Parts: sequence; C-alpha cells; structure tokens
Amino acid sequence: MAATALHQAIGTLYSHGCFHQEHGTASLRLVSNGFRVDIRLLRSESYQSRKRNLVVSQASTSQTSVSNPVSSPSKNATTESRKKSNEAALILIRHGESLWNEKNLFTGCVDVPLTQKGVEEAIEAGKRISYIPVDMIYTSALIRAQMTAMLAMTQHRRKKVPIVMHGESEQAKSWSRIHSEETKKQCISVVTAWQLNERMYGELQGLNKQETADRYGKEKVHEWRRSYDIPPPNGESLEMCAERAVAYFKEHIEPQFVAGKNVMIAAHGNSLRSIIMYLDKLTSQEVISLELSTGIPMLYIFKEGKFVRRGSPSGPSEAGVYAYTKVCNFAHAVLEFALDRHIF
Repeated sequence: MAATALHQAIGTLYSHGCFHQEHGTASLRLVSNGFRVDIRLLRSESYQSRKRNLVVSQASTSQTSVSNPVSSPSKNATTESRKKSNEAALILIRHGESLWNEKNLFTGCVDVPLTQKGVEEAIEAGKRISYIPVDMIYTSALIRAQMTAMLAMTQHRRKKVPIVMHGESEQAKSWSRIHSEETKKQCISVVTAWQLNERMYGELQGLNKQETADRYGKEKVHEWRRSYDIPPPNGESLEMCAERAVAYFKEHIEPQFVAGKNVMIAAHGNSLRSIIMYLDKLTSQEVISLELSTGIPMLYIFKEGKFVRRGSPSGPSEAGVYAYTKVCNFAHAVLEFALDRHIF
C-alpha cells in the first residue's frame, strides 16, 4: 500500500519535470536544502520486479549526493557535478508590513518595526523558501528588514540559527565571538548594511501620504515617489539609492555566489528594486514601474557567472519561486515518505 502511494506521488513529479525515465531507469533529481539528490530505480531486464539501490555519499562540505552504487562516476559525470555545484541561490525578500505602512506614512530610513501582519508575512515567506539552502544573510540596518529575515529563518528546514555579525569595533567583534566550532556549523551569519536601507525620503518622512498629496498635489508626490532621478525635498531619488545598493551588492554580496554560497537578502522596496534593475538589466523607465509586495520571496539562480530569475516580482500569479518551492516541498515529502517506510 505504501509503495502504491509512492508511485502515485511520483506520477505527479513527472508533470513538473522532476522525474525522468529512460531505458528502464527512472530517476528523481532534486537540488534543495543544501542537498543534491539523485535516486534511481533500476529495472532488471530479466525480472518483472524492480530492484532499488540507494547509497548516500558525501559530495562536499555542503552537499550530499544520493546515487546508484553500481555505476562508477565517469569523467563527464564528475565535470557535470562540478558545474552544478557552482550554482547558487539568491533569495530577495521585501520586509513585511511595518507600523508606518499600516498608517500610510512615508517611512524611508526611520527605523519602524513590523505589524502583526508583517510578522505573519515574514513567517509565510520563510515557509515558501524553507527548502532552499541559505548560507549567508544580508539585511539593511533597519529593524523591519532584520525582523523579516530572522522570522523567515525560523521556518527553515535546516534549523540553523541566524547570528548578527557585529563588526562595528574590535571590541564588538571580540565580545560576540563564538568559541565552539560545532556551534558555528549550526549558525548562519547575518550581515547588516546601511547601503541596503530604504531610500531616504527627506522631508516627507513621517508625513501621511494622502495628506502630502493634498498639500503638494498628486502629480508632484507621484513624481517624487515614482521618478528615477528626481528626489523629494532633502531626500534620495531612486537613482541615488541604486548607486549605494548596487555598489554594495557588487562589492560584498556578488563574490559570495562565486564562492558557491547561497544568499538571502531581506531589504526594502527601493533598495531591492535597485538590485533587480541590475540583475535583470532593466532600464530606468522599466524599474520605476516595478512593484514589490511585502513579504514576497523572489528567487534567482547564479550559474556560469549570470543570474537567472526563477521568481517573478509580480507575485504568485506568474511562474516563480512559488512553483519552484511547491514542487521541492512535495518532492522532499515523497522522499521522506519512501525512506521512512523503507520502500527504497
């Protein structure tokens, strides 16, 4: 009965391209949660029954490979494995709803925490990315982004603890040092950077958006909010925000992908729009029309020196991180189901 349930579940995976069958050999391939899984069901030519072979071997410090023990890895297979190990994930999350979002106030760089709805959005975002590996976390210096990152990670399957790195002084580094190597392995470094902050809205910060439109006119306020290079009074334009956010991304975050690290960034509407503009090579006109919802994760894959978007900033109505994680979650459930019942 358990085997029948498994075979029905595997049938679903066919439709998502996760399961493949060729010359009597079926395989399930997953890359998630820091693991590469390749399970093969081998059908013997002389028997009607299936013979299942499963072995787990350490592939690297962060990946485990599950493969057929009969066939030894060829040179081409080794090369392909190295190529796949060079892939890395980038997760972008705009912080959940803040108390000033709720009050319809211009927030900018004012340090405002999340509402209860924002907390729930962050937790839901964490569930959606719970099977995607995370090795490093970057957030802005503002509490709403940091709360979002921390709450999201409470839902992650690896159960690693996010630790904020304090490098503001030698004393801060010394006092926050972890002296257990075993504990370090169970932690994820969280780097905070003001360069990832929301753009500074200058004299608009703290003002009600509707009252500001009534005072200055809807067209003027729209120009301040949605133009690329026109800042509000004593504030930043999107162009100015992009200069600092993208420069930081290039210098500090991008090298992590070259090293094979999977990164999550929890930040703000405008700093994330700036990064997406760089990743997707958007024009200044295209980026001003880009809307990012609070608490919605977006996924990119870094492969062969390029970022490939897997999730859409437009949300769940388009193919993206939702479809990706849904299939991964289901596939992992099938795998756990099979292993728990000794079907393999």
